[in-house]
Amino acid sequence: MLNKMKLWRNQNSSNELRERILRIQELQVPSHVAIIMDGNGRWAKKRALPRVAGHHEGMKVVRKITRLANELGIKTLTLYAFSTENWKRPKMEVDFLMKLPEEFLGSFLPELVEENVQVQMMGYKEMLPNHTRKAIEKAMEDTKGNTGLTLNFALNYGSRAEIIEGIKLVLKDCNSGIIDENDINEEVFSKYLMTKDLTDPDLLIRTSGEIRLSNFMLWQLAYTEFWFTDVLWPDFSEEHFIEAIEVFQNRQRRFGGV
Repeated sequence: MLNKMKLWRNQNSSNELRERILRIQELQVPSHVAIIMDGNGRWAKKRALPRVAGHHEGMKVVRKITRLANELGIKTLTLYAFSTENWKRPKMEVDFLMKLPEEFLGSFLPELVEENVQVQMMGYKEMLPNHTRKAIEKAMEDTKGNTGLTLNFALNYGSRAEIIEGIKLVLKDCNSGIIDENDINEEVFSKYLMTKDLTDPDLLIRTSGEIRLSNFMLWQLAYTEFWFTDVLWPDFSEEHFIEAIEVFQNRQRRFGGV
């Protein structure tokens, strides 16, 4: 009897989720969603598990949210996977995090190829371990012709470093006569950033209850809608993602206007 009730509840929940997805698709879906995936360590600590267990569980959530974003017709999903500051964490944790892309893409890549998802990365690849870099590069190469969702990993990424590097590139082109300093504006400068081929995020989601940007896409988030939740990333569900999209659709974006 209990098993039948559980099955009924699960089916009812699934039907409700399907209805919400259909309603969302009738309205404007954010073109670019960025997520600061936070709370893996705290999730593990609450369960008396090592921090790496939280990261491994969080990887499963990435699969679910990638599939849902693709189904909703979102064009770009950017995931803050590893910051330039994360190298300060314990070596065992960093080593584990550097193995995750290889494990994740090794098992998920065939599905990404089949579902027309293109993998991209922004960050400093040259500092990554060889096996991590190779896994990312293989995924990018195998999916470069795909035209569906762009799954963009921010890996060894820091926004301040990105902006400084962009300024250096602008100065170099000014000194070389490629551009004139009087022609520099927001649009021109944006082309010198790692996101030059992407639109700015429409929606930023951050999990775990923290309300800060943590050196993530500081230039690109100027007019982005923010949605914060206390839910830890390993507990983040399709329903939570749908809720964030629904909140976004009920907001009026003014971009500095009235």
